[in-house]
Amino acid sequence: MKTAVLICPGRGTYTKTELGSLTRHFPDRALLAAFDARRAELGQETLTALDTAPRYSVATHSRGDNASALIYAASLGDALTIDGDAVQIVAVTGNSMGWYSALACGGALSAEGGFEVVNTMGTLMQAALIGGQLVYPYVGEDWRPDLDRKARLLAQVAEIGARDGHVLALSIDLGGMLVLAGNEAGLAAFEAAVPPVDGRFPMRLANHAAFHTDLQTPVAEQGRARLAPELFRQPTVPLIDGRGAVWWPGATDLHALWDYTLGAQVTAPYDFTRAVTVAAREFAPDLFIVTGPGTTLGGAVAQSLIAADWRGMGDKKDFQARQADDPLLISMGRDDQRKSVTKG
Repeated sequence: MKTAVLICPGRGTYTKTELGSLTRHFPDRALLAAFDARRAELGQETLTALDTAPRYSVATHSRGDNASALIYAASLGDALTIDGDAVQIVAVTGNSMGWYSALACGGALSAEGGFEVVNTMGTLMQAALIGGQLVYPYVGEDWRPDLDRKARLLAQVAEIGARDGHVLALSIDLGGMLVLAGNEAGLAAFEAAVPPVDGRFPMRLANHAAFHTDLQTPVAEQGRARLAPELFRQPTVPLIDGRGAVWWPGATDLHALWDYTLGAQVTAPYDFTRAVTVAAREFAPDLFIVTGPGTTLGGAVAQSLIAADWRGMGDKKDFQARQADDPLLISMGRDDQRKSVTKG
C-alpha cells in the first residue's frame, strides 16, 4: 500500500473543460441530491443543473456562490473514489477555499457540514465581492526557485500597498506564483509596474475578491455568525492548514479550528507552498494526490516540492524525470492518472 497526502484545489479550477465532471465522476447520487436540495432551498441553481448546462459560462460558473460549491463537490467526490486498499491517506491539505474541502475530506466536517461551510462562504464572498486578485510568477520556465526575485516583488507589493488609497497584499504563496489581492488602485499599480510574462501575466482572476486579506473581515464576521462551532469535529487524519500548522486527530481544539477557518484563513495570507513543504517533510508520502476539478494545481505542488528540495528535485526537468520514472504527483483531473488511485 502506498501512502499519500491529499490536496484539494481552490477557486478557478472548475472551467469549461470540467463541465460535466460531477455527472461523470461523483460516486454518491444521494449525497449529490442532498446538495442540490439544499441549493434549491436557498433559491440557488442546483449543482446538477450547473454541471449539465449546455455550455460553460464565466459569468455563471465562476461566481463564488456557484464555483465554490461545484469545486467542493468535485473534490469530495474524487476523495470518495480513492481505493483505500491501495492508498492510505496520511494527511490532507488544500489551497485557499480548498481548505474547506480538506476539512470534509479529513473528517473535521461531515460531507453536508462541509457543503454548508463552502456554500455559505462562497455566497457571502460573491455578495460582497470586495476587491480582486491577480497572479504573477516569480520563477522562470525551469521552475527553479528565485527567492531574490520573490523578495523584490513582495517589497514592490508592500510599497504599493502603503500608498494613499491603494490596497495591495500577498493573498496566496502558490508554488512559483504570487497571488496578490487588493483594491482596483493597488492591482492596477502593480500591473503597471511589472513587466509582462509569457503574454499572460500579470493575470486578473475573474469573479475573485481580495481573498486572504483584511478586506475580507466583514465576510469573516458574517461567516462566524452563520456557521456554528458545533459543525466541527475531530479530524480522522491530520490536516495541514494555510500556515503549515497541523491539526491532529484526537488532539484538535475544535473551537480553535472553527476560529481559524472563519478567521485567519479568510483574512490573512494563505501559504500553500508552506503547507506542501510541511506535508512532504512531516509525512514523507509516496504520493501527492490532487483532487479535481481541473489539473492546474499540479504545477504549484511540483514547484513547492522543488522549493523544498524534496528528494533532490531542483528544477522542472528533475521533476519531469521523476514523474516519468515513478510518478509521485497524481492529478485526479486527468483520467489516465485518476485510474491509478481509484477503485475498479
